[in-house]
Amino acid sequence: MGEYGLAPGQRVAIIWDSSSPVEALKELVDKVQSLVGADNHISVENVNQLPLSAHRKSSFDVILSGMVPGSAAQHSVELLAEVARILKPGGRVLLKEPVLTELGNNTKIKTASKLLTTLTLSGLVEVKEVHKKALTPEEAQSVGEHLGYQGNDLLIVQIEGRKPNFEVGSSSQLKLSSAKKPVPSAKPRVDPAAAKLWTLSANDMNDEEMDLLDSDELLDSEDLKKPDPSSLRAPSCNEKGKRKACKNCTCGLAEELEQEKKGSQPKSACGNCYLGDAFRCASCPYLGMPAFKPGEKILLPENQLHDA
Repeated sequence: MGEYGLAPGQRVAIIWDSSSPVEALKELVDKVQSLVGADNHISVENVNQLPLSAHRKSSFDVILSGMVPGSAAQHSVELLAEVARILKPGGRVLLKEPVLTELGNNTKIKTASKLLTTLTLSGLVEVKEVHKKALTPEEAQSVGEHLGYQGNDLLIVQIEGRKPNFEVGSSSQLKLSSAKKPVPSAKPRVDPAAAKLWTLSANDMNDEEMDLLDSDELLDSEDLKKPDPSSLRAPSCNEKGKRKACKNCTCGLAEELEQEKKGSQPKSACGNCYLGDAFRCASCPYLGMPAFKPGEKILLPENQLHDA
């Protein structure tokens, strides 16, 4: 291979920007043409127009960006994403860019590590720094004119990357081993001692030699005593205030409250129930019953205790 790792017949794209000297750009095109051959193997694109170009994906074997002597091209994320799109699987990209020696407040110019990271995030692999050198006077002047930076902490770095050997969105069938596990032909050998331990014979079940326990002997006098219902109640049942039985009550409070409810006298809303039907409301529970003295306990049928 010749300079830039080019070989005859390869398709090459040369990317330039407004800072690239015209004569230097022509010299680079002629040099690349002498290495790869015919004119239709070379495409020259402006850095701002490349994302708008109509190149198909996987069109070029090699892409040279910012390689024109005196260029101060800056590679954005969008530009590098387009470079990765039009590059063939396994194709290479070579680029040059002025970088800062250390991170500063300038947002236009990256550091070398930041540029390497940007290339990797664009989908390129095997990204590496080829060499780094100080700016020539012409390059320093170009950076000052096009980037507006006058510092002395700049270097020119050349970086190489490669597109993976597959296209974005491609798929491949995985070959999974579906061989069945061999089935053992014979049963596993059992230890005779273990088998004897878990084997019962007729002699082992001889009732005359077995001591059986009477279940009643396991209970003492305290176990036979009936517990006090109050001791079975939950702590909340003894709290002051309105008594309320728990759900699925087992301490007897639910039955006790039910008996109190049945034995309680219905309360009169108007106070005239005891006078007779002439003074009673239409929904009075005593309707149809004879008059009675106030406080006298009247037993009503169950169907009259519910509002119709």
